[in-house]
Amino acid sequence: MKNWRNDVTPEVRAYLERLSYDGPLDGGARTLAELQEHHLHTVPYENLDILRGIPLSLEIQDLFEKIVIRRRGGYCFELNALFGWLLRELGYSVTDYMARFWRDEPNPPPKRRHHVLKVETDGAFYLCDVGVGGIVPRRPIEMVEGLEYREDAQCYRLEQDATYGWMLLELNNGQWRRLYSFAEEPQLPKDFVMPNYWCETAPDSPFSKHAMVAIRTHSGRNTVAGREFRIFTSNSVHSFIPETKKAYNEALRTYFGLVIDEI
Repeated sequence: MKNWRNDVTPEVRAYLERLSYDGPLDGGARTLAELQEHHLHTVPYENLDILRGIPLSLEIQDLFEKIVIRRRGGYCFELNALFGWLLRELGYSVTDYMARFWRDEPNPPPKRRHHVLKVETDGAFYLCDVGVGGIVPRRPIEMVEGLEYREDAQCYRLEQDATYGWMLLELNNGQWRRLYSFAEEPQLPKDFVMPNYWCETAPDSPFSKHAMVAIRTHSGRNTVAGREFRIFTSNSVHSFIPETKKAYNEALRTYFGLVIDEI
């Protein structure tokens, strides 16, 4: 196999090493799927800077420094922006969209406050997303209406809605429920500035209330909601609340690889 380390920029090489990815870089659908899955297993979803009052930057150089160099995570506007940059550097055709996140929305229809990617490869279009803390597809979903996509115990499909565009649905207790939707209106980087600012600062933003951290593992997923850690495996869940700030930060390091001065 060709050694891609000799053919990519130092920044791309560092990003791929951050993802623990050592596979081929052929620009195909299988490689795209592997990259997305590696991302979900190595880069945590987290809103800790928002809680600490640290302004977020969506500039690629700042995201690279935070996520790759300092080995932090982020939320959708950060994670999908940087992942989209990586895919473009690797030769993929990528379009950015703004989405409405329907799951657990108390007052539907929801605001457009989620960032997703459409990626073209091997003659098809795929929905890619590494920016959700909850359970979502680990691998890209081909953008074909009605095609069911099964992953372990989860099942997803895409439909076209006359008002909201593409609607990603998840099968839950025998019923198809809305996960998120997006219209095919390409977005520029500046289009994400205002929704990102709302997520950081609005009184009713869900991101400024308590800690939200999540990462996939080979046996399940690890999460944090507020102070409670939950370690999910295929057949059990272990939850605990660290008793001190030091123990909390040590748990972030242990279960998410996050090293943060003070939470």
